[in-house]
Amino acid sequence: MSDDTIRLVTIGRILRRRRRLLAVLTVVGALVGYGISVVFPPRYTASASVLLPGQWEERELLTQVDIATSSSVLDGAAAELGWKGGELRGRVSARAADGNIIKISGTAETPGRAQQLSDRVAKEFVTFASQIAGGNTEATTGLEALRKKVEQTNRRITDLANAADPGRTVESVEARTALEKLRTSLEEAMQKLNEADPATDKAGMVVMGPAARPTSEAPPTRMQLIVAGALLSFLLAVIGHLVAARMNRRLRTEREIATALGSALLGTVDVPGERPLHRPEDRGTRARIRRLLGADTRWDIPTPQRSGDEAGRRIRYRRVCARLRDQLPAPRRLLVVVPDGDELARRAAGQLVAEAENDPLLRMVEVSVDRPMVPDRDTESGALVVLSAGTWTAEELSGIAEACADGRHEVVGIVVADAVRARPTRPAGSPADNATPALAVRGHATGGSG
Repeated sequence: MSDDTIRLVTIGRILRRRRRLLAVLTVVGALVGYGISVVFPPRYTASASVLLPGQWEERELLTQVDIATSSSVLDGAAAELGWKGGELRGRVSARAADGNIIKISGTAETPGRAQQLSDRVAKEFVTFASQIAGGNTEATTGLEALRKKVEQTNRRITDLANAADPGRTVESVEARTALEKLRTSLEEAMQKLNEADPATDKAGMVVMGPAARPTSEAPPTRMQLIVAGALLSFLLAVIGHLVAARMNRRLRTEREIATALGSALLGTVDVPGERPLHRPEDRGTRARIRRLLGADTRWDIPTPQRSGDEAGRRIRYRRVCARLRDQLPAPRRLLVVVPDGDELARRAAGQLVAEAENDPLLRMVEVSVDRPMVPDRDTESGALVVLSAGTWTAEELSGIAEACADGRHEVVGIVVADAVRARPTRPAGSPADNATPALAVRGHATGGSG
């Protein structure tokens, strides 16, 4: 199976086994998004277009965009609207569009104020740009003087041409030709000056009508914030589960468990994966909330495989008991150690006690993994540790092994309990006492733990 398939299976398992928790977190995220939308009121954006006639290069258009959002334009608009100049800095934006058009956008709390803001800024921009284009009076005066000088020169050329001998000599013809060439050169130079005059091409900016009144909120809208909060909360919850699974140090394989406890594996037994019974210590408010959210069961373990019938499961327990008989000298007495909170192991240990039928004689005790304490050795020949895979870390199992050593119990073996899905019991051909051990299990477990 590829890594991508494993990830998809893992995410699917999270969605199935944590659906109630994910649903609650998604609702909480949506409420947070709604709260943000209440704190920050909705805003509206209106846009006005300004047409720039003539030929403009891209860098010149960018310059006009900067002028439209300059402090000179914004301060003038703020003065007309009665707003503070600094208040418009984050409310007004401009950009260059196709066709030499500058789009000026204004954002405000109401549609009317947004429309008013964009229109006023557009007018201030046109006024300020016109002042810049026509504000160089010295260049304009010099250009007009140059035109008058050219006109005077043309009249002087005409007078000289008329005074010359009209084609009687070669020298007169050459003089008239030179004067005509000079006249042509002056006219061409004057035409180029007129074409290069910026006031001719780039004056006369026009506001293309008033800005349209906005009919919807500017993003992010309230609905967008709610959806974004719900989606972000859902993704963070899924990512949190994946990170927790990646950082999980619980031992999952029989070899790792045997190494941590320093003993050999005697066998693996199957336990029907029924919903665990809730003990008195699991009835607090926190436990009820966990059960309500579906967080009281493990999600990071594979789906239990379908097992055989009751007779097939009992064979596994009997084989473990047979190995204990072959391994232990008489009298065969063992302390069955179960980590506290491991419901699967507790049920497996109870079934194992029932199947042993006092040979060997098994006494079950539950040991806390936080502060493990095992009863001192009396007549027992050692300790048998029963636990489920993927539940405990190496440090926790090492603590149980040390507790057994402190009580002078040698760990003679390990039994791993696996959750399985039980099949219906066969209607015929099964032993009549199949249901008897179930009653004995609960009795032995209660007496042993007491």
